[in-house]
Amino acid sequence: MPDSQEFLAAAKDVVDRVVTTHTDAVLAAAGLIATALKGDGVVQAFGTGHSESLATEVAGRAGGLVPTNKIAIRDLVLYGGAPADRLSDPLLERDPAIAHRLYELAAPHPEDVFVIASNSGINGCIVEMAQLVKEHGHALIAVTSLEHTSRAAPRHPSGKRLSDFADVVLDNGAPFGDALLPLPSGGSVCAVSTITAAYLAQMVNAEVVRLLIEAGVTPPVYLSANVPGGDEHNKVLEDRYAGRIRRGA
Repeated sequence: MPDSQEFLAAAKDVVDRVVTTHTDAVLAAAGLIATALKGDGVVQAFGTGHSESLATEVAGRAGGLVPTNKIAIRDLVLYGGAPADRLSDPLLERDPAIAHRLYELAAPHPEDVFVIASNSGINGCIVEMAQLVKEHGHALIAVTSLEHTSRAAPRHPSGKRLSDFADVVLDNGAPFGDALLPLPSGGSVCAVSTITAAYLAQMVNAEVVRLLIEAGVTPPVYLSANVPGGDEHNKVLEDRYAGRIRRGA
């Protein structure tokens, strides 16, 4: 019978495996981001469903990099003028055409680097976005479950997966189906991909900051808006990237 201690033990095993096997991949991802930032690029982060949490981890949080922009499907409504009921479609993330509009709304610069998260790595919008990113010459870091994506049929017309387009793949270590603990009646419970993706995001963040400091660049890092002077500090940095990073819903 699943319980909290069983989950903690199982999740720790996955986290330990991810963080001890990703030294080279984390360094490679950090190198791509540091190069982009030194060239006046920003990090464009995208994920759908629960993978949006990775984009939220990357973009616009305390202790994170300021030149980061989160792309989300709701941008179609918030910035693109689509009717709100467009978001009621539960299969929207499977539509490749959506990626073109989202890319257009983000208006990335050539020097921008992309981080795209998808546990399965197979849905049409995600794969189409990855393809667009590479067609436009951007570096691409993918965060996905290699176990899941290798066992799932792609839903993109190309027959490809997110990982097929990536310059660097960060494997979140999640099992097929994401959840860790088997149920007596079948199926499983307690997903882990969000936890490991957050670890990977912050490992990369730390290495990017190290690389910038070593290059003589002051890292543009957020203070918490809930400490004295945080708002003022953050506004000065955000103003450098006006029109390129969005903060809000």
